[in-house]
Order: sequence, then structure tokens, then C-alpha cells
Amino acid sequence: MLGAAYGVDLLVAGGDVPRHTVVAGVEIGGLSPAAAADVLERDLAPRVAADHVVVADDVRTTLSPAAAGIALDVDATVDAADDQPLAPWTRLVSLFSDREVAPVMTGEDTSLAAQVDTIATQVDRAPVEAGITLEGTTPSLVEPVDGRTLDREGAATAITEALATGGDPSTPIELPVDVDPVRVHAEEAQRVLDETVTPALAAPVTVTSQDGATSVEIPVEAIAASLTFTPQDSGELAVAVDPAALQTAMAEEFSAFGTPAEDARFEVVGGGVRVVPSVDGTGVDPAALAGQLLEVLPDAAPRTVTAELGPVPAELTTEEAEALGIREQVSSFTTTTTNNASGTNIRVVAEEVDGALVLPGETFSLNTYTGPRGTAQGYVPANVISGGELSTAVGGGISQFATTMFNAVFFAGLEDVYHKPHSFYISRYPAGREATVYEGQIDLQWRNDTDTGIYVDTQWTPGASGGSITVTFYGTKRYEIQAIEGPRTNYRAPAVQERVDDGDCIPQSGVQGFDVTVTRVFRDLQSGAEIRRETFETTYAAEAVIRCVAPPAAEPVPPAPDGGTPPAEPTA
Repeated sequence: MLGAAYGVDLLVAGGDVPRHTVVAGVEIGGLSPAAAADVLERDLAPRVAADHVVVADDVRTTLSPAAAGIALDVDATVDAADDQPLAPWTRLVSLFSDREVAPVMTGEDTSLAAQVDTIATQVDRAPVEAGITLEGTTPSLVEPVDGRTLDREGAATAITEALATGGDPSTPIELPVDVDPVRVHAEEAQRVLDETVTPALAAPVTVTSQDGATSVEIPVEAIAASLTFTPQDSGELAVAVDPAALQTAMAEEFSAFGTPAEDARFEVVGGGVRVVPSVDGTGVDPAALAGQLLEVLPDAAPRTVTAELGPVPAELTTEEAEALGIREQVSSFTTTTTNNASGTNIRVVAEEVDGALVLPGETFSLNTYTGPRGTAQGYVPANVISGGELSTAVGGGISQFATTMFNAVFFAGLEDVYHKPHSFYISRYPAGREATVYEGQIDLQWRNDTDTGIYVDTQWTPGASGGSITVTFYGTKRYEIQAIEGPRTNYRAPAVQERVDDGDCIPQSGVQGFDVTVTRVFRDLQSGAEIRRETFETTYAAEAVIRCVAPPAAEPVPPAPDGGTPPAEPTA
């Protein structure tokens, strides 16, 4: 009898989905595969595809699963759910309990990583150590704030798992965040403020020559401008006087003690480079004076230090500059833009970097070298790509300069310390040989791994719209570099999205995603023989097609109860 019942049950179930089968809260048990697919398309797929709220610490934003390359694979889910269990005990248990089947999701790691990176730009922040800030000559305490970093791998897992549950899109997806605690606390900063800074800014300090013939007063403003506060691993806040800042604040006054030194510098002439000799000066050594000044700052007024006058050598002498071996062009690369706003930002960053000198063994960081890139520094709003969509931000277009410099690094045969290609391919850049930057988050870093210096020359050439930027490296050429671009593989089609045009929507035609490998071949200068190879593997996500649609029309005003025109609102 039991065997007969088992056979009848199996025969009746046939090719249907096993009874009591549930996928992410959607009941599809007992349905044919086609009916089950219809139910999943109707009840589960829209919940997976809808924009979801994500929360990381106090940051709340929206995630688009389509842009992240995630969707419900209905057919694969039905395939995973429609196999009838053959074990008699399993079939018996299914009469009284649900059979949970996990939905099958499509996934595109590069697109999801791009979305997570975009969220991270809002979450990541460096720790703010307790310190002291000076507004003119008025000091104030800087409260400490722990740093935080979005756990990118954990965030991707949390997003994928949450979407697979088919939960309510308005229910926030919690993303994991790593905390970086501060070293210096408020109590230490308060001690430094009370014991050093407050008395330091109470009165000026007089500097006199050894013979008493010359004296200069360092005003409180110059003292404030030269004070530095450096967090220590021990938890202390170290106070110092910055000689360069002191020299800048007192440049004209210190000239009474002699003549300032001039460093050797490099000058590009007729396609070559030459050394402009240094000039030694006489007067007060700012570094020595800074040490003397720091010793008397905690003392009560009047305060005086005696400075010995003598030769002030240039920081970079003629001999040192000539010994750097900067004598020929090593590499040069040019890119163009047709956007005037981006062109403005490229010109500004090029002027900042022009003349950079990178000594042997030093690492150049674009973000560190330029510092902030905001409106105060002359940058303007321009187009950027964020989360797979075009938007506008101050400093847009800087990635073109980063790409140009990266190629100068590439063809100079210098060490690539860190660069990040764009998540999506931009056709005006060489595929697999480009770089993006984002202030405080994404940097371009390269190391001068030669025995000679590298001098950076930049040239911005304006055009009718946009212009071109050329980055040239001078030094001592070591290699002939060959770039070999491999075939583009694993093409990925872009998703199609419609966005309500609220005034900020920018349409996109979309770009296919693909993989590409670029090989850098190092060859001997004389023989042309290959020395070694280095590969750069790049994966580009598919950039979504975005269509901007008009917002829905306003609801018409209903007629008055008598069918006439509603009475006018009272006016003043």
C-alpha cells in the first residue's frame, strides 16, 4: 500500500514543481515550470530589479541592481526548483513543511565592484586626529573623529545576499564598515594648547644679529603661520616650527640679514633641457632659527633669540642638479579633449605639476603633489562618471591628465606603483592603458626606479573647444618601450535604464564591456633585443544605456460640485 501511494504521488506530481516549494517567499509548489516562471517574473523579479536603499554607518544611498549587473535568472531558478525528490521520506516530509529553494542570480563582478566603489567614496574617510587649528592667530581644538573604510568585499556579499532574499526594496541593506581609531585624543591636544600654543601666540619674538646691528621682530601672525602639529604613534601631539613656512612669512624681513639663496632649476630649451645654476645666499638659516624659536615660545614676553649670520647654501646646488643626469627626453604623450570645462581643469592641474622633480627612488603621487582640487584652486565643474552615470563635479577631466601622465610613465619604463583604469571604457583613451583619479580616494602613483632624476614638463595647448595636454619626462633614457594591445574578449552588453529627467539626468548611449591585456615590452637601446615583459590586464564593465524621460504629467484639477469653474483662491 505504501509503495502504491508513493507511486501514485510521484505520478500525479509529474513534471510539476514539487509541492510547497518556496523561492524567496514566493510559493511556486505544484505549478508547471512555465507557470512557476510566470509567477517568479510577476512577484519576485520586480523586487530584485528595483532600486534598493543601502546603509553604511551614517551614509544612506541608493543601489541600482541593473547598473550593478545583478538580476533574477528566472529560467535557472525554475530549473533548480522543479526536480521531484525521489526519497520516500523526503516526499512524506514535504506534505507538512515548505521546501526552500534559493533564487539563481546573474552577476557581473566588475559592474558590482564599480557600484561598491561609488558607495565607498561617500563612506571612506581618514581618521581625524585631535589637534589644533589656527584661524589667523586664534587657536581652537580639533575634535578627533575615527576613520572608516567600506568593507568592499563584504559589501558586495551583503548586496548579493540581500537581493537574493527578494526583500522589500525600501528595507535598508546594511553594509559592513571597518573603523580606524585615532591615535591622539582631545586631552593631549588640550595640553599642547595650554602649555605651548597659548603662550607662543601671546607676544612677538625679536631676532637680533650676533653683533646687535640688525634686529627683526617675528610677529604673532608669522609664529601662527609656521606652527605645525604632528600626531605621534605614542599618542602625543608634537609641536614644531616649519622653517619653510617661517621663511615664507618673514621673507622680506629676513632679507635684512643678507641675500636669499636660489636653487638650481631645470629649463626646457629647444626640445632639450639644461640646468639653470644655483646661487648661494647669506643670512639666517631658517632651520636653525626654527629650533631656537621653538625653545622660547613657551616663555613669557619679552622673548629674544640671537641668530648667527653666515652663508645660506641652496637646497639644490648646481652640482647636485647636474649629477641627476637629466639631459634628454625619456618619453612624451599627448591626449586631447573637446570639452572646455574639462580643458580648464586639465590646464590648472598641468600648471601645478609642471616642473616637478622626482629624485631617484622617490614615488610621485598625483593627489599628494596637487593637494586639494577645488574651486579655491581654480578648478571648475565638469563631467565625471560616477556609478556608471554621467554627472558633474568640480575637477572633472583630471583623469585625462592622469591618463596622459600614466602613458608617459609607461613609455619611460618607470615603475607603476598604483593606477586604476576607468570602470568603463572611454574611446579617446588607449584601451588598457589609462588611469582615473579621485581626490582622497583614487590616486596615480609611480616610482622613479632609475639612478637619475626625472623632470616633468607639461604643455597645455588650447583649442577651439577643449585642447590637448602633453606630458614629457626628461632624464636618462634606459629602454625602448613597445606597447602591444591584445584582442578584446568577453564582450558584455550594457543594461538599459530609464531615468526621470529632474534636470540632472544626462543621457548615455552605453558602451560594451570587455577584457583586454596590454603588454609593455622593454628593449635594449642599442641592440633592440627584448629584456623583459610586463602585462596590464583590464576588465571594463558595460556602461548602461540611460534614457531620460519626462516626469509624469500633473493630475488635472477636478471640477466644482455644480460642474462650474472652481472658485479662485483668495489673493492679497
